[in-house]
Amino acid sequence: MATDASPQFRGVPTEFHPEISVSAPTHDGLEFWQYMVAGSIAGSVEHMAMFPVDTLKTRMQALGGSCTVQSFGVRQALGSILKLEGPAGLYRGIGAMGIGAGPSHAVYFSVYEFCKEAFSGGNPNNFGAHAASGVCATVASDAVLTPMDVVKQRLQLKNSPYKGVGDCVKRVLIEEGVGAFYASYRTTIVMNAPFTAVHFATYEAAKRGLMEVSPESADDERLVVHATAGAVAGALAAAITTPLDVVKTQLQCQGVCGCDRFSSSSIGDVIQAVVRKDGYGGLVRGWVPRMLFHAPAAAICWSTYEASKTFFQRFNDS
Repeated sequence: MATDASPQFRGVPTEFHPEISVSAPTHDGLEFWQYMVAGSIAGSVEHMAMFPVDTLKTRMQALGGSCTVQSFGVRQALGSILKLEGPAGLYRGIGAMGIGAGPSHAVYFSVYEFCKEAFSGGNPNNFGAHAASGVCATVASDAVLTPMDVVKQRLQLKNSPYKGVGDCVKRVLIEEGVGAFYASYRTTIVMNAPFTAVHFATYEAAKRGLMEVSPESADDERLVVHATAGAVAGALAAAITTPLDVVKTQLQCQGVCGCDRFSSSSIGDVIQAVVRKDGYGGLVRGWVPRMLFHAPAAAICWSTYEASKTFFQRFNDS
């Protein structure tokens, strides 16, 4: 999930982080609900546009039975899906993501802004407060997205036994209980905490570097700067956190299509099981499609987010 940890390029320093209230306009002229809507749109577009790549990642990371692809290569995995299932196979489960992405991103941005205002103590340069706010926002938004992420991943598997989102939700509730929807929640949080930290740090560094290259045109090219910096940050954060993403996929798909089932949701137990079965290489399985997902996804999210904010700014001005 790409998130906004910095102001926009309107002639202010990159360290400037003005605060926001529910009713008052933000530093860029938006009201709180507009900030939420912009984030929700950005998150939805990001996930929906890159969904086929996410399907490849899930197929490559799931181990055991008929749910896995026979080759580790992205090209072979893509060819296998297209040959056996057609293009529709790449979009199976997209409905679940459509349901979960918008609300979870709206929760993220709202919680982030509330916490940033509460934690910063009036200091716009309190980066510790921004980091803590990001963690709080991640915990809240993942609580919303995780159940639909479970449904999405199970539908993405080859020969998935579920007919659709509703059938998957119903059968998981009956056969495994509510807890199955949150079996990977702890792993998701542990994964997204360093992901967010790396993403923010890399994004800020890349953005500053791009600004220094052509400072006189920073305002005119702000969308390009956001997209480029976001892509770099997304790719690096994705690569570093791939092992935890493998664990998350394992927990979410366990017992489906012959995928391995685990006696507990312990991250350590899953890692040991993956290493025993596939060696240490199993922990980085799917890292290429994961990077191919997050790099353009972050660029799309930042660009869409900025475009949405520009729309609201013009709307408010008029």
